Amino acid sequence: MSAAGWMLVAAPVAALVMLTALLRPRAAAAVAPNRLGVLRAALLTGVFAVLTVELLGAVGALTLPAFALAWLVFVAGIAVSAGRRRGRAAVRAGTTVAEDRRAVLVGAAVGGPAAGGATGDAGTGPGLPATPPATVRGGVAAMLSGWADRLTHLWRTGTRGERLLAGTVVGVVLIELVVALLAEPNNFDSQTYHLPKVEHWVAQGSLDFWPTAIHRQVTIPPGAEYLLLHLRLFTGGDALHNLVQWAAGIGCLLAATRITAQLGGGRRAQLLTAFLVATTPMVALQATSTQTDLVAAAWTACAATLALDGLRRRAGPGDALALGAATGLTALTKTSGLLAVGPLLLLWGLAQLRLATRPAGADRPAEADRFTGADEPAGGGGPAGAAPGGAARQVARTVGGSLLVLLVAATVVGPFLARETTGFGHPLGPPRLRESIPMERHDPASVLVNALRIGHTAFDTPLAPLRAGTAAAITAGSRAVGVDPQDRAITFGREVFPVPSWYPDEDRVAFPLAGALALLGAVVALVRPRRVSPGRPGTLRAYAAVVVCAALLHTAMIKWQPWGNRLLLYALVLAVPLAGLWVDAVLRRRSGVGRRSVAAGLVVTVLATSALAGVLALSYGFPRRLVGAGSVFTTTEWDTRFLRRPQWADEFRWAASAVRASDARRIGLVQQNDNWEYPWWLLLRDDDGRSPELVALQSVLPDRPPADPASVDAIVCTGPRTECARLVPAGWTVEYRDHVGYALPPAR
Repeated sequence: MSAAGWMLVAAPVAALVMLTALLRPRAAAAVAPNRLGVLRAALLTGVFAVLTVELLGAVGALTLPAFALAWLVFVAGIAVSAGRRRGRAAVRAGTTVAEDRRAVLVGAAVGGPAAGGATGDAGTGPGLPATPPATVRGGVAAMLSGWADRLTHLWRTGTRGERLLAGTVVGVVLIELVVALLAEPNNFDSQTYHLPKVEHWVAQGSLDFWPTAIHRQVTIPPGAEYLLLHLRLFTGGDALHNLVQWAAGIGCLLAATRITAQLGGGRRAQLLTAFLVATTPMVALQATSTQTDLVAAAWTACAATLALDGLRRRAGPGDALALGAATGLTALTKTSGLLAVGPLLLLWGLAQLRLATRPAGADRPAEADRFTGADEPAGGGGPAGAAPGGAARQVARTVGGSLLVLLVAATVVGPFLARETTGFGHPLGPPRLRESIPMERHDPASVLVNALRIGHTAFDTPLAPLRAGTAAAITAGSRAVGVDPQDRAITFGREVFPVPSWYPDEDRVAFPLAGALALLGAVVALVRPRRVSPGRPGTLRAYAAVVVCAALLHTAMIKWQPWGNRLLLYALVLAVPLAGLWVDAVLRRRSGVGRRSVAAGLVVTVLATSALAGVLALSYGFPRRLVGAGSVFTTTEWDTRFLRRPQWADEFRWAASAVRASDARRIGLVQQNDNWEYPWWLLLRDDDGRSPELVALQSVLPDRPPADPASVDAIVCTGPRTECARLVPAGWTVEYRDHVGYALPPAR
């Protein structure tokens, strides 16, 4: 990657850092303000990245110069806004200091204390404040310095257990970063449709649909791929593609721990939450991948923490904008996340209506969050309510805020849905997609069977007898209630229940420890919330109800499938704060010495097992691991890409070498819905890095006919030879191996 490429890659990072300093709340009562600032900055940066792709794609300008200019303008705009804010803060600080000096002089003249309560021993000079106002210390350098001070304080004041939890989380995250940087993208779905769609956008310079035999290239929401497109243009390749999911993993940690704090959890509860999220094998494996589930989970968790803010205070326009951004980004990345965002928005709306009609006398003085325009409870006071006689106006404000959330979400996801509607006559894509993943039966018995099968796969363990026994019980029970456990209406494709899912594979690994703790935490939060969070039992119970509702909606609307665990990742991230709170409550519970020792011993055992699971996932997980066969340290770039299908590696190279030797410029593709297309984009790329001209000879899009085989210079094929031979023009030479082949005209 060139020096210019590195500078461009630094632009999103610089924007995120500056926006964090600009958007973090200054109110003293704000919960985890630094984390909130990071999440707000991530949402704004994500929306900018998405809208940049949409706007430039609409005019056919998905090019490096256009993206570079867009980021330059974005970063410059942030810098100007930050400068103006610092200027205004300096003016306010100067006014405050002048007023303090006058107060001191007046107090000295009358022989009493300084007006406003200032005393001479509080600061560096007579009557001066000990520290400048928070608004003065809002720059990036001050923010980073403050973070360093906080981390140092945490390490010095933390117990040995808290240090161990924090150190484990940091260690896991750093190891994930190493793997993400060393490993080439080798996820199966990425080879089929995630990365090929990025290459199509680069090749054609627009977001227009193209003829393809793989409908998922144009029907699956492209939110994560939009982010990859920026890196693809900046670097000219895929060397940094894994960092999108790695960054999403960081976002999940920040959002989940902030949710724990909002629910009343202290430092230990937040560290327990971070520990459980970080060591969950599915999270550890996906954080080094080009899958999209962690990205969806991060946006969903952002929506959750923003919605919880709205349970205790009136939301301002900035809150609605941020919540709408989280909703739109979730919908654009993975629509299953809306199964959680929907109940969260409902909870937020009801809370806002309750606050709108609350008597003003129930409130305490508040100070405004300058980003959101909302009222923050001062000193932990109650939420801002409606002024006397202003209930109607406050309700109207709530309705307007709700509409703003929907408007922002529609702005983010609307262009993609419009293309889907134009291409397939339905915003959710073709019937093949709408019928393959969603449940086609919704009677109670079918939903129950589906939930049991999903739970069996999610809680799977290496204990084969346990797996077989529970699967047999579920199968027998489903037949007893009149449901075929393999019914296609509740089962994806031709898959057969059960399947082992304990092995650390990024597409299907189970999460029995984190899942079981989250389930226990949810039950206790619903039944005995004061035992877990004495200060906020109502908020805790409401949040637990939303998490349970999201899980029930998932089992009622999405068919069982062997890789369904990764589709549940968003729900797991939302549920783990309940586990962290419950485990913390167990540790602080006052009971007899013997009982407390037993409880602490069980907790330590579970946490140690969770840590071991996370370490083993990183060390021996598939298809990226630290040690053993396929290690990121010893496996070549090309072999890493084909760890899922090593027998295909030489075949792709063989066919691509023959086509390149023929000097073919326009190359036809013959493939099936689950074949790998991405290797062709790598192998047939021009020497100067330009994308090859690849055109599909089959198409599942009704208004995008395939190319005429006679119009291409060569044909590359994957899958059955018969399908390839059917499309090859007469007189061409066909060469084939087991899975890959090519065809050339007589002149070549």
